[in-house]
Amino acid sequence: MDVPEQSVSTERKISDLLERFYTDLLLVGRHSEETAGTYKISVAYLLQWCVKKRIKLSALTVQNLFYYLMERKTGGCNASTLAKDISALRAFGAYLVRLKIWTENIAVLLERPKSSFILPKVLSVAQVEQLLAAVDSSTVLGKRDAALFEMIYSCGLRISEAADLRVENLHLNERFIIVYGKGGKERMIPFGSRAKEKLEIYLTESRPVLAGKKIIPQVFLNFRGGAISRKGIWKRFQELEIISGVDSKVHTLRHSFATHLLAGGADLRSVQELLGHSDLATTQIYTHIDGKELSAYHKKYFPGHNYKSLDETEKNGD
Repeated sequence: MDVPEQSVSTERKISDLLERFYTDLLLVGRHSEETAGTYKISVAYLLQWCVKKRIKLSALTVQNLFYYLMERKTGGCNASTLAKDISALRAFGAYLVRLKIWTENIAVLLERPKSSFILPKVLSVAQVEQLLAAVDSSTVLGKRDAALFEMIYSCGLRISEAADLRVENLHLNERFIIVYGKGGKERMIPFGSRAKEKLEIYLTESRPVLAGKKIIPQVFLNFRGGAISRKGIWKRFQELEIISGVDSKVHTLRHSFATHLLAGGADLRSVQELLGHSDLATTQIYTHIDGKELSAYHKKYFPGHNYKSLDETEKNGD
């Protein structure tokens, strides 16, 4: 069946608007590609809803947005998805105000629903060791993977931050990197001697082979000699997960980094700074690990410390 010409025109307008919004999120809002993509999809649902309800974008009201979100909720969207939808609508509202389609951003009146509290999955140090030991460091790509995943764990990097890490921001001798996280926020992160060792091997023995005559600013390269992508990192980690037998995701290394630091006595604000969290409440989720588990971590990895368990402290009245 032929699609009516008016319908085709509407779809093109929606597509064009979404592409311009996506570009604005990247260039003006300085959001990551992942966030911009998520917001674009969320706004696409709203625009389709407006077409279905025959509501002009310029005529949208707060009540309309409430009804839209209620339909999303009754359609099966959970609190987390609705919270992302509202964040997307707020960003879209700001964009429409700049285009003078809206006189004010009515989406800021929407209140985010509280997501259910879910603890992040965390690996023990032994599990991290098992995972990283599964890398075949005898190959060119294996040397890269050994350095890559050691750095993700040692610095608590997001996948996008590892993929975007540049040679000019890697200070090998001083053992720290400069990272640009969400919103382009800059932070300095130190790394350990093991990470330095893995990096030195990769930079001298593997990266020159991968790069060939190309001059690539990113540290970690793919087999074609270009910068490795987020998807490429994710796929390599999936293979590592199968080989090692450790059930995990790449982002779990970041969770583990934070938890192991706190278990070792690091203060919350220092961990917040290292992770690049804008809100301390985001970092605080790592403090909700069972107290006995934290006690076990501390006792095992810092044996010289004069440590009292929580139970002993309570008994002695300390």
